[in-house]
This record gives sequence, structure tokens and C-alpha cells, in this order.
Amino acid sequence: MLSKGKKTGSIKVIRKELSGAAAQQPRKKIAAGDRLTLGRRKTVGELDPGCTDRRSPNSRRSRQRMRRPSSQSQGRDNVMDTKFDTFVGIDVSKKRWDAHLLPAGKSLSLTADSRGLQELRNTLASAGHCLVVVEATGGLEKRLVAELLDAGHRVARVNPRQARDFARSLGQLAKTDKIDAMVLALFAEKLQPAPLEKKPENQEQLEELMARRRQLVQMQSAEKVRLHQVGKGTVRKSISRMLDELRDQIDEINADIAALIEDDDKWNQRTAQLASVPGVGQVTSRTLLAELPELGRLNRQQIAALAGLAPLNRDSGQLRGRRSIWGGRHPVRSALYMAAVTARRCNPVIRRFADRLAAKGKSFKVLITACMRKLLVILNTLVREGTTWNPQKLPITT
Repeated sequence: MLSKGKKTGSIKVIRKELSGAAAQQPRKKIAAGDRLTLGRRKTVGELDPGCTDRRSPNSRRSRQRMRRPSSQSQGRDNVMDTKFDTFVGIDVSKKRWDAHLLPAGKSLSLTADSRGLQELRNTLASAGHCLVVVEATGGLEKRLVAELLDAGHRVARVNPRQARDFARSLGQLAKTDKIDAMVLALFAEKLQPAPLEKKPENQEQLEELMARRRQLVQMQSAEKVRLHQVGKGTVRKSISRMLDELRDQIDEINADIAALIEDDDKWNQRTAQLASVPGVGQVTSRTLLAELPELGRLNRQQIAALAGLAPLNRDSGQLRGRRSIWGGRHPVRSALYMAAVTARRCNPVIRRFADRLAAKGKSFKVLITACMRKLLVILNTLVREGTTWNPQKLPITT
């Protein structure tokens, strides 16, 4: 926190105080086997020998040590070994970009347009030696992130809650655009979050189309509820016309999504792999293509955590709290929920798994969450191995 004798209006004083506070914070020791490994700086070089059995997409032999090494590296990405010269935090708003550069301690206030972007490019270090951190602001940061990635800079997008918690941990309670930019720069310097990968153009189009489809479906559901709440008259006719329009727009969006997937051979193959699993329909497979492009590139623990289906420990001393899921990607979980409900009826593997949990007295929420994770692990393995669902050829063990 700031001392009383110093001027609170100076950004340099605030940065020095925050840097000193960060240096005084004791580093938390991570126990062996703990899930929380975000503070580690050193990349683990060894590969995980616990690779999922290639003969069965549902095998649990990934927890055993096998002779064949896995292609998935455990720990942080190798890109985190890069030594950055400059750390930049940018607070994004609708009309302005407030930036702060470390270790120079320079602050900038730029207009959110091409002129401000050019000024920012001229100020930043050479491409590859600068780590830029921005907050997810509902899409306002998309243009800035895309332009910086095109220029070759490393850009990380973080959750605003995570950045705010970091500021509170430093004793910084005040909040302005300049202070937020400075906190993000310190966040980049101290934690060095993983940079984003540049997405293909068709991937961004698919994400936007799926997001728009969800919006239309939500509006359609709301209008259907209103239709049952009104009697005959002008209001009912208005709602009916709106429902017809929403139905037409949803059909149009579905056609655009189908055409976009059909033009990509990789997506066609992946769609066939996903749709071959009983319980996984068209909407689920398209949602996974758009919202979970990492499918098939991560191991079972990582893909479950990314989707928000990994139970989190809540232990303290002698207390053993109830495990629960939290965070992750909400559209993915919503799609997997409906798929798991269907798979519980028509998928023999998921049905046997659910029946075993029900026999143990598990509640419906616990049961269906476990089925969602198991289904996701199966889909992840099928994509990684390049196979389709075939219980006769690939025996599934439960």
C-alpha cells in the first residue's frame, strides 16, 4: 500500500510501491501432487509416460506408467522459456487504450483507432521480445489482439477477475484505467501468462457464427415463454411474427455453419469422428469445433480442466471439503450436458458408467457431471487417435 508521505497521483510511485509489495509477498510452496501449479516457472522437460491406451478410447491405463511416452508435454509450454525484454499491460475501453510498459515505467494513453495502434507499435519493442497482457472485455479487445498478433508480438488475454485479485494481493485497492494498465504490466512481468495462438480466419468465423446461433436460440426461448403468457390479440401476433423471423435466421445461420465446415477437410473428418459417438449430435460436434479447438492435443486431465469439468479440491487442515467444478468454457459444458443426458440412454459405455454411480448413491448432478467428463475424454481420445466410435473393433473397457 502507498505510504502517507508520498504523492498518490504519481504512477511511478505507485509502480514502485506495487513492485516492492510484490517482492515482499512470500512464494507459496506447492505440495507434491497438488493440482495448483500456476506458479511454476520451470518447464518440465520429460513427457508424460501415462498415455491413454491406443486400443481403447475409454481405457483408464493412462494413470499407469507405460513404456511408450506420450506426445503431450507435462507442465508449462516451451514458449514460456522465452526471455522477454518488455512487459506491457493495456487497459482496453471503447474509445481509449491505456498502456504501461515495464521495466521502462512508461505510460501511454492512446485512442482506440488506427492512429493509436500505429503509435503503440512504434513504442513497443521488437516482435518476439515483448509480452502484452490485456483483459477480456467482451470483445472490445479483439481488434487490438489481432493487430498485435499480426505484428508478431506475444499477447496474453486474462480474466478480469484474475487481474483484480492480483491487484488486491499487492494491496492496490484503487482502480483507474492507468492503474489497471500498470497492474496488468506487473501481472505480465511476475506471472508471464501463456500467450495466445493466432487463430485461422475460418476458426474465428465459426466461433462468431456459433455465438450468434446461441443468441438467437436464447431469444427464441424467451419469445416462446412470452407467447404462453399472453392471450389473443396484437401482442400474440407480434410474438408469432418474431418467432417466425428468429426461426428463419437460425436456419440461415445453420446453413452458413454447415457450408463453412464442409469447405474444410479437417473439420469434416473431425465432425465424423465426434458424431460417431452415440449421444453426440450436430450441435455438440459444432460447438466443440468452435469452442474447443484444443480437442485431441491435450491429455485427459488438461482437456477436462479446460472445459471446466475437473473437480477442484477444497481442503484445509483436517477439513476435507466437497469437490466441485468451477470455471472453464460454459458453451462447451452446456453442449456436453445435453449430450451426456442423451448418451446415458443410448450409449452403452456411458449408461453402464452412470448405472454404477447411481448404485453408489450419487446425486444426479454428480452423476451427469461425471458422464460429461467421461464423454469428453472419449471424444478427446478419438480425435487424437484419428478413429471413430466402433465398439466391435475397439472394445471399450469400463
